[in-house]
Amino acid sequence: MGDIQRNCQGHDGPKPPLDVAVVGGGIIGVVTALGFLQRGMNVVIYERAAKFEEIGAAIGFTGVARECMQRLNPRILEVLRQVGQRSPHETVRYWDGFHPRTKESAEQEESSLLFDVPQQGLAFWACLRSHFLCGMVDQLPEGSVQFGKQLVNYTDSDGSEKVKLHFADATTAEADVVIGCDGIHSATRKLLLGKEHPASNPSYSHKLVFRALVSFPGAVAALGADKASDQCLHLGPGAHMVSFPVNNGAMYNIVLAIHDSQEWPDPYTMTATSTREEVSSVMEHWGPHLTEIIGLLPEKLTKYGVFDMAENPAPTYASGRVCIAGDAAHASSPFHGSGACMGVEDALVLSELLDHVQSLPVSARPHSLAAALQAFSTVRIERSQWLVQSSREIGDIYEWRYPDTGEDSAKCKAEFEWRTKKIWDFDVDAMVAESKKEYDKLATSTVY
Repeated sequence: MGDIQRNCQGHDGPKPPLDVAVVGGGIIGVVTALGFLQRGMNVVIYERAAKFEEIGAAIGFTGVARECMQRLNPRILEVLRQVGQRSPHETVRYWDGFHPRTKESAEQEESSLLFDVPQQGLAFWACLRSHFLCGMVDQLPEGSVQFGKQLVNYTDSDGSEKVKLHFADATTAEADVVIGCDGIHSATRKLLLGKEHPASNPSYSHKLVFRALVSFPGAVAALGADKASDQCLHLGPGAHMVSFPVNNGAMYNIVLAIHDSQEWPDPYTMTATSTREEVSSVMEHWGPHLTEIIGLLPEKLTKYGVFDMAENPAPTYASGRVCIAGDAAHASSPFHGSGACMGVEDALVLSELLDHVQSLPVSARPHSLAAALQAFSTVRIERSQWLVQSSREIGDIYEWRYPDTGEDSAKCKAEFEWRTKKIWDFDVDAMVAESKKEYDKLATSTVY
């Protein structure tokens, strides 16, 4: 690991480092922790599982997210560089997966290509979730993670020096500040907002997702070498497929989304058993190139009900010395491919604000921490919640269900372009500067 921590000094001498509790050991929890560690804070990650684990096959990070990683902690970006894969093409192509009747038309006829958009804007680097998480975990200091810690309550009293965390195993812990990165079913969010608050629980987006890794040669046989070597999307009525190579071309990642008009049967479990036959029955009238690649899927599959916070966004991400970030704050559907990127942006703002508070006298910290977290919430809430809503709409655009676009490829492209430009054409410096300006305003106030 090396000496990742440093002494923190203010204008009047050394200051003790902040004690930070990060609730949740997923990708955003670990990214956030590494950002704090880089700035000399004492960090403990409290993870409810017995070990680090990541569901889902692949994940991608935009150029904006990578800029934030570099500023958070260069080791994060180095890990991504080691496990990530960049597209060799300059554009992302969007294909009609439904109307083509032969494989040749799907690959070669100009009419099958609905539109393409420049790749350099989003500039995704894709990787396997587990590889990225494991690589970052290797950068954590020994003793910085405690497993089997399910948060059940916290106490943040006026006048108390620390926030006290209470866990299901009857143990407690204390920290100067608590950052909830515990995902879509966040216990921290329920405690912060109140368990009866509408935003305490996510809502079903009426999309099912099937994920699988198949052999790269199989993908080439189904789609052709040109398509299989690149990220591409196949659009159609009520479903769409995103696919791209991962692990340096050793495997091919498939994410298939299907509209579901029914309600999800169990709001506490987002997964259910499924079969390749269920997928094939939905896609049986699609072009043969799609049905062929679906034939590569395992016979037994898991289907994921896509939940998000579009219907009931959180009114705030912070209360006192406790805040939520990443999916805990703004869980998104995956159709923009940028939900985790928003969490990385969150982590940078939090790291910069808490780094400033760490330089202050200890007596000033409780009020200053509350101001910092409220500034974080104020600056991050509009952009992150826009992403949640837009991601839902993009899912419908891809499936020809969005009223303003339908099957019109020119309209679909126009919608996609302005939405993604808002994601990648973003000034990270301005975001950080705005958060510090907001903090300065709140730090001088007694009520916020």
